[in-house]
Amino acid sequence: MTPVPAIAAQPAARPAALARWLWVVAGLIVLMVIVGGITRLTESGLSITEWKPVTGAIPPLNEAQWQAEFARYRQIGEYQQVTGPAGMTLADYKFIYFWEWAHRLLGRIIGLAFALPLAWFWARRAIPAGYKLPLLGLLALGGLQGVFGWFMVRSGLNQEMTSVSHFWLSIHLLTALVTLAAITWVALDMRRLAAGHASRARMTGFGWAAAAVLFIQLMLGAWVAGLDAGHASDSWPLMQGRLVPEYDDSRGLLYAATHDPFLLHFLHRWWAFAVLGVLIVLARRVRSHHRRASVAVHSAVGTQILLGIATVLTGVALWIAVAHQGVGALLVMAVVWCLHADGRRAR
Repeated sequence: MTPVPAIAAQPAARPAALARWLWVVAGLIVLMVIVGGITRLTESGLSITEWKPVTGAIPPLNEAQWQAEFARYRQIGEYQQVTGPAGMTLADYKFIYFWEWAHRLLGRIIGLAFALPLAWFWARRAIPAGYKLPLLGLLALGGLQGVFGWFMVRSGLNQEMTSVSHFWLSIHLLTALVTLAAITWVALDMRRLAAGHASRARMTGFGWAAAAVLFIQLMLGAWVAGLDAGHASDSWPLMQGRLVPEYDDSRGLLYAATHDPFLLHFLHRWWAFAVLGVLIVLARRVRSHHRRASVAVHSAVGTQILLGIATVLTGVALWIAVAHQGVGALLVMAVVWCLHADGRRAR
């Protein structure tokens, strides 16, 4: 007897519609990463000192409310040690408040853009068999992302700190990118289901290795951002006229590799070429049967490295650094596309 594809057993299933919905959510997450980069680069992340998941969507609407928000900001170390002595005015504060508020508002929009359509698809029995739990997992991951974002902000809301913890920043960013990767994978599965292919792709051993190499680079990049280590050098390929810069290893190499801006900058700029090599191999593995995925990875990783070099040479110019972070998110999607294709090839 010829096996019947799983999709045929569920006439109400709408994998094509689910795929389109997931691509929209993925696009919003890429936008979120870009806005988050602007928030970080403009030092706006600590401008809102309270976490109000519902009422926080409404910004201050009059002068008294603005003064109250500004007064709360003046109680933290960032204002007392950095922005206050630099002469921050209320107008300056409104600028950084806007970017943090926009970042949080976009997070709320993403939550609604995922939860409401998910409930509708669920009620219409449009979700294919085996995908309800993964979609609920993605919803939970998105909620966790918001919680991690508040923990990140809270880490800088004291008298001693002048910025957020770079560890919490990396957890916040990496959770967003892992969510983006998972949504991309499920959307690709849905697209194949819509085309009548019932079998799912599976990660290969090489795929896991490639993902791990990329994950390390993303983590290093988050630490570099959190410690403002992009400013450790404005030259390339040398730093301070040397290949390996001077750094403080008085507390051990492991501590230096996780805290010293110069060493972290060095590791991030050169680990990129390990990522390049691994991703070239990954792209070559799938080019015979999925050339577009192969081209996407080659294009994204090449552009990302060039933007990284440009970020250094321009002294972390805002829009180049933001483009570097945005293309990083697109690179994650391109790599997942290749990993998915590699899993199908192996299967």
